[in-house]
Amino acid sequence: MSDREVSDFAKKHDDEIAFSELFAVLWAGKTKIIAVVLITAVVAVSYALYLPNEYTSEAILAPKNNGGAGGVLGQLASQYSGLAGLAGVNVRGAGGQNQEVLAYQMLKTRDFYRDYLYKATVADLMAATGWDHLNQQVIYDKKIYDPATAKWLRSPDSTRAAKPSVQEAHEKFINGALETIEDPVNGFVTVRVTHVSPVVAQRWVTLIIEGINDAIRTKDVVEAQRSIAFLNEQRLKTNLIALTEVFTGLIEEQTKTVMLANASEEYVFQIIEHPVAPELKSGPARGIICVLSVFFAGLFIVLFILIRHFTSKPDIET
Repeated sequence: MSDREVSDFAKKHDDEIAFSELFAVLWAGKTKIIAVVLITAVVAVSYALYLPNEYTSEAILAPKNNGGAGGVLGQLASQYSGLAGLAGVNVRGAGGQNQEVLAYQMLKTRDFYRDYLYKATVADLMAATGWDHLNQQVIYDKKIYDPATAKWLRSPDSTRAAKPSVQEAHEKFINGALETIEDPVNGFVTVRVTHVSPVVAQRWVTLIIEGINDAIRTKDVVEAQRSIAFLNEQRLKTNLIALTEVFTGLIEEQTKTVMLANASEEYVFQIIEHPVAPELKSGPARGIICVLSVFFAGLFIVLFILIRHFTSKPDIET
């Protein structure tokens, strides 16, 4: 037998001994392994069953191009540069691309949540624990909130009042309930809300869409009205016919902006797919929770037994 064959045989023999030793160690600790796996399985199943069902409602929105006013106003403003800027005129006009970018960013802000969502969502956001399908009612934690009297019952501390503040509620809303996805190719926006109640999830998506359209509409109307007031004032101060005509044209376009803003509820975004109250839950993934918990618990106890065995072996003196 050659030296190489002897070496291969010795290596194979050592591998068999090592594998036999590992198997023997794990077999000796099989009771602990089974116990840990079973206990973890029971805890994981109990925890998964304890978690309430969650439902996700979503809507798909498309940027709405109102057109018309922005282009004419932009031409006038470019011809008489400085005049529109001095008046504070929005030369982008209604339905401009900047509006959609602004709207997408605005719907996640604390100010928007405070003005359009806080009062309507705070109770269901901070105190809801489940959904009664039979009675179609939200189940609340009575230690936190009493729906019968609309009174907050949680104990205040140095940082939190009994009733959640706008800042606290907004943080939970953004991190736990709201998801927004923007398609960079066509500008479509998907708005998703997850809640223990399918009805509440649908209602919140609707509130968000109505709120963001109203917020941008209000902003544009206020800006246009301020511009009209300023332009009227400047028109009365000038005796030049050419400037009077310019002011009249700018006022006309700002008036169109106000009219367009009030003409449709879908001002910035139009709804491509309306939100619905989902019939099937979106979470939690109870099966995955249980499988992963058992897997990692089994892996941990196996590694623990092996490490303890090899680190506690006495050193063999040569």
